[in-house]
Amino acid sequence: MDRFENTGQPDWDWWSKLWPTPGATLRKLGLEPDGSVAEVGCGSGYFALPAARIVEPEPVYAIDLDQALLDDLDALADQQDIENVVPVHGDARKLTRLLPEPVTTLVVANTFHGVDDQSGLVEQAYRMIEPRGSLVVVNWHERPREATTVGNEPRGPPTELRMTPTETEAAVVPVTGFELDRRVELPPYHYALVFDR
Repeated sequence: MDRFENTGQPDWDWWSKLWPTPGATLRKLGLEPDGSVAEVGCGSGYFALPAARIVEPEPVYAIDLDQALLDDLDALADQQDIENVVPVHGDARKLTRLLPEPVTTLVVANTFHGVDDQSGLVEQAYRMIEPRGSLVVVNWHERPREATTVGNEPRGPPTELRMTPTETEAAVVPVTGFELDRRVELPPYHYALVFDR
């Protein structure tokens, strides 16, 4: 099994140009207090850290293949006195081995397009989400990369890897018992699909 196709880890500066209030974005996607969270491809924590503040004291399992990014996340959590983030080093296509328990919400942000075995990831996600929990997939809209600029530079995955909402739904729903709950626009370049288990 190959690693996720790496399309580059952006820094917080340009993420903040897209989502200046990541906590508000997570709430818009349905994240609520008192539910546990796992984030696939968490990087250095742009979403994992505000998620931890929302659901505290419940855990946020922050999963990534890059140990250096998890080390950065851990340091940032310490600096911000966030104690409920649990860095998890490993391949999210093996969620049942990585997570100690099912979670309420599983977030896959800006990662799904690069997974070579999407159905395998979806099956693992379904097994590790609690009944009546949610899978949230955030993707770049299918636009030419040169049209999605941040700071006057093209950003995001290569054009050929981008997925329409219909393609994302088709990659998730037929695999398991997930049902599409809603689509959320995340201007300027993203959308999210929220699936109910």
